[in-house]
Amino acid sequence: MFTSGADTAHDPRGVSGLVLIPMRFVWPYGGRRVSLSGSFNRWLEQIPMSPMEGCPTVFQVIYSLTPGYHQYKFFVDGEWRHDEHQPFVSGNYGVVNTVFLARDPETPAIFSPETPGRANMDVDNDAFNRLEAVPRISEADIEISRNRISVFLSTHTAYELLPESGKVIALDVNLPVKQAFHILYEQGIPVAPLWDFCKGQFVGVLSALDFILILRELGNHGSNLTEEELETHTILAWKEGKLHLNRQIDGDVRSYPRCLIHAGPYDSLKDVAIKILQNKVATIPIIHSSSQDCSLPQLLHLASLSGILKCICRHFRHSSGSLPILQQPICSLPLGTWVPKLGESNGQPFAMLRPTASLSAALSLLVQAEVSSIPIVDDNDSLLDIYCRSDITALAKDTAYAQICLDEMSIHQALQLGQDASSPYGCYFNGQRCQMCLRSDPLHKVMERLANPGVRRLVIVEAGSKRVEGIISVSDVFRFLFG
Repeated sequence: MFTSGADTAHDPRGVSGLVLIPMRFVWPYGGRRVSLSGSFNRWLEQIPMSPMEGCPTVFQVIYSLTPGYHQYKFFVDGEWRHDEHQPFVSGNYGVVNTVFLARDPETPAIFSPETPGRANMDVDNDAFNRLEAVPRISEADIEISRNRISVFLSTHTAYELLPESGKVIALDVNLPVKQAFHILYEQGIPVAPLWDFCKGQFVGVLSALDFILILRELGNHGSNLTEEELETHTILAWKEGKLHLNRQIDGDVRSYPRCLIHAGPYDSLKDVAIKILQNKVATIPIIHSSSQDCSLPQLLHLASLSGILKCICRHFRHSSGSLPILQQPICSLPLGTWVPKLGESNGQPFAMLRPTASLSAALSLLVQAEVSSIPIVDDNDSLLDIYCRSDITALAKDTAYAQICLDEMSIHQALQLGQDASSPYGCYFNGQRCQMCLRSDPLHKVMERLANPGVRRLVIVEAGSKRVEGIISVSDVFRFLFG
C-alpha cells in the first residue's frame, strides 16, 4: 500500500533541511470525496486525495513524511475510516492506521506488529527504538545546535515578545486576598504582578502557589487565618506572613523579602530565559522606565519560556537543517523526567496520583516536590488527567474553598469544579488541558507544541494504552538547550 516514489510529493510545510520521504497513501474502497489526515500534520488539516486514472474507486495522494512512527486516518464522504487490511492500533483518535519510516528510503515503509489487525493492541514503542529511524546524534552536533540557538537568543531582545495588542493585569498590594484570587479566577490567569502605590513601583507577584499555601494555612490553622479574615487580609499582609512560612519550610532564618525578578524590553532573550530558570518562576514581568531614577515604571508584558520558545521555533522554521538535534526523538536525548524502569534505583522519583487521592495530598506534593503539575492516572498508570498549580484558582469560584476540607475532597472532585459535569476527565490531545506526546516524537515537534500559549509541559505516554512514561516541561527543554 505504501511505496516510496519519485513523484512530486505534496509537502505544504515548506521546511528545508529536513529528511523527508515521499509516501503514497491509497484508499481502494471507493467514495465520492476522500482525504487524509494524521499525526504528521497534527490532525489539523485534511489532505485531498484524487481518484486514480482508469480506476475511480481507488484514491491516492503522495505526501512527504519525516522518518519515524506515524498514525493516520481517511475521511470518506464525511466519515472517519481506517483501512482494516493495514496495520492499525487503538489510539487517541480512535482506531488509526500506522506506518513506520526508516531513514533509508529503500527500507520497506511498513510497521508490522506481531499480530496485524488487532484493534486493541498496545503499540510497542521499544520496537520503534530498535529500528532507529534517526541515527543517534553526536556530542559535536548537539554543541553546534546549542551554539546557534545561544547566538540567536543573545542577539534578540525581550521587546520581540511583546504582542501587538493585549492586556496585563496588575494587583495593588492593599487589595484583600479573597478579592485578589477571585480576580485571578475571573480573568483566567495564574499569576499577576503586584503594585505598591506608596513606593510607586512593582514589588512582586501573586501566583497560584500563594493560593495553595493560603489554603493549607486555612486547613491547618483555621483559627489564625479564617475565611472572614481573607475579606480584610491584604496581599501585603499575606506576603509578610509568607516569609515566616518560607522559613518554616526551608529552615531559612533570613528575614528580608525576595526582590522582584523582572527584565527590561531590551534585555536579551537569553538573559530573560536564564532569569526564569535560575529563579524557578513561571513568568517574569517586562518593565520599562524612561526616567533615570526608574520611577513611573510601565508594565509591558509577562515573559515566559513558552514565548521565548515560540521565537526560536519561528526563527529556525525554514532553516531547521542548521540544528541537527531537531530530528532526534526525545527518548534519545537527556531531556525530561522519566518513570524509572524496573530494577532502576538511580531514576529520579516521578510523582503520579490516583483520582481518588485527596486534594491535600496533591497540594503537598506540588509544594514539597517543587513541581508544577502531577499526572492523574488509573490503576494501570494510564493517563486520565493532570493536576496543575493553576487549577487551584477554580476553588475561588463562589468561594468554594471556604466550604471544603482538603483531606476530604478528592482530586477528581476538585477538577470537576473547573470542568463540565458531563466530562469526567479533561484529557484532550489537542485541548487546553492534558497535552501528550510519544517517546518517539522528534524534538522539533515537542518544541512547537510547548511553544503554544498556556502549555508548560507534555506528558509522555505509551501509544495506545496512554500509560505514563514521563513528563517533559518547557524548562527541561531550555536546560537541555543551554547545556
